[in-house]
Amino acid sequence: MAEPVKGPKSYFPSIEAKYGKPIAFWMKELKKVKNLKHLEQVNFLKETHGMGHGHANAIVAVFRVENP
Repeated sequence: MAEPVKGPKSYFPSIEAKYGKPIAFWMKELKKVKNLKHLEQVNFLKETHGMGHGHANAIVAVFRVENP
C-alpha cells in the first residue's frame, strides 16, 4: 500500500483543483523567476496569479528542492 504524501506536496491536489492548472504549469512559471529568493518567488505567485500564501509557499518549497 502506498504511503500517504506528506509535506508541501500534500497541498498539490488542492492547488490543482483551486487554480485549475497542473503543478507542472506552476513549476514552469517559477523557472521565470528562478534567481529570486524564496519569499520573492512566493510573492510572485501571489501577486501575478492571485495564489494564497500557503499554496504558493508549498510550490516554491518543492521547486527549490527540485531545482537547486
